Amino acid sequence: QVQLVESGGGLVQAGGSLKLSCAASGRTFSSYAVAWFRQAPGKERERVAAVSRSISMTYYADSVKGRFTISRDNAKNTVYLEMNSLKFEDTAVYYCAAYPGAAYTLGQPDSWGQGTQVTVSF
Repeated sequence: QVQLVESGGGLVQAGGSLKLSCAASGRTFSSYAVAWFRQAPGKERERVAAVSRSISMTYYADSVKGRFTISRDNAKNTVYLEMNSLKFEDTAVYYCAAYPGAAYTLGQPDSWGQGTQVTVSF
């Protein structure tokens, strides 16, 4: 089992930046892929970005490509999501998630954080 704790959310003006962090504990951090999801009111949860355990593979949703960057520091058991050029439509609760294996292309996450609110104002 993996415990995940997100931080870094907040209120930012459109065009601004935020960096989310997710601290992991439990299972060996370097053994599994991690991802960031988000859920806006009235919308389904969507995967925003993901990174494999070895950082050799990354995924980005089309809506955030070129603006968001996912990274991980296996020595610090932490995954980050740097968000630039934020738009109103990026407003959502952002969740960190851990996959059971090395790749995010296989199966669904089996551990979730509690979420952190990101609000982008005009």
